[in-house]
Amino acid sequence: MKKIKFGVIGLGQRGKGLLKVILMNMPTVEVTAVCDLYEDRVREGIDIVKEADGRTVYGTTDADELIHRADVEAVFIYSAWESHVPLVIECMKASKPVGVEVGGAYSVEQCWELVYAYEQTKTPVMLLENCCYDRRELMVLNMVRQGLFGEIVHCEGGYCHDLRDEISEGEQRRHYRLRNYLARNCENYPTHELGPIAKVLNINRGNRFVKLASFASKSAGLNEYINANMPDNQKLKNAHFAQGDVVTTVITCAGGQTIRLTLDTTLPRYYSRQFTVRGTKGMYEEVTDSVYLDGDGKHFKWKEEWGNGKAYAEKYDHEIWKKYLSDGVQGGHGGIDWLVMNDFVDSLTENRPCPIDVYDMASWMCVSALSEKSIALGGAPVDFPDFTNGAWLLNKI
Repeated sequence: MKKIKFGVIGLGQRGKGLLKVILMNMPTVEVTAVCDLYEDRVREGIDIVKEADGRTVYGTTDADELIHRADVEAVFIYSAWESHVPLVIECMKASKPVGVEVGGAYSVEQCWELVYAYEQTKTPVMLLENCCYDRRELMVLNMVRQGLFGEIVHCEGGYCHDLRDEISEGEQRRHYRLRNYLARNCENYPTHELGPIAKVLNINRGNRFVKLASFASKSAGLNEYINANMPDNQKLKNAHFAQGDVVTTVITCAGGQTIRLTLDTTLPRYYSRQFTVRGTKGMYEEVTDSVYLDGDGKHFKWKEEWGNGKAYAEKYDHEIWKKYLSDGVQGGHGGIDWLVMNDFVDSLTENRPCPIDVYDMASWMCVSALSEKSIALGGAPVDFPDFTNGAWLLNKI
């Protein structure tokens, strides 16, 4: 079995974990070089590979150096949000296929730069949006494709995750979220919820996003948390956080559908992605893990049906998950990390298009930049660029 020689950029908590749990166990991946801005993280990455298979790989704090090494054929990027697009473009220019972790864009222009770099180089690039591979999201996609929900009219999703400790301890953890929450006010992490919805609505494949409007609440959660839990941190106790506690974004589509996204990361709450699909014949909602199909006669006894997603999975699990359960679930986040990275690597070895391509990446990531503009304008609608330049009308699912 031929292995692809990968370089890994970014060895914080996410990158280090994926290197150890996923990459060192993938039969078609050979890690040959590791990189991080911090030397101690580079040493940890070298140690992880050494412990796993006895090899001593090259380590560097210079990402460009790693990208241009002869023993690096492709690259995984797990670094800070701000570095994603520049590093991906550098990989494409160096003809190195690249898989990159999720995050939002900082401008619409850089999304166009991504598209232009791909169209000039044709170097494969994939956004590693693991939530597109979640068991329920794929089950719902399968049900949608079979017509069980009828014509899809509206979808919802959220990144609802209490991150107050991670953000507040950003300096100690050397984590990029802190500086972003201090300086920006936007839907800063849109793709976990939007990716699966885009697949359901065939975005860039017969449909596209048209307009967006975003609204942000006040910022109060982080200040209260810091004053209660970090009273000696004078710098952050009195800091002004630009990021609103709850950001609501509404997107309209060419096909007439609407989408509501919620970012909710600085108030106490349980984790949820609020994945919801509404159609003329039925619905699914993640909050209660429930399917409702027209005609079952129980809409007034809805609570009795909460949690019935497991029963529907027995019949409608996606083929990807049927095989995965049969072969044995691997990796982190319930297995979806393995699925997304394995699909990227398989697309390279099989010479097929990346499942989440550069046009998806640009369309999903630009929500951050567009929402920042809309919020600054008091919630005014802003236009979505068509990164496919009309090809969405011809592209097939």
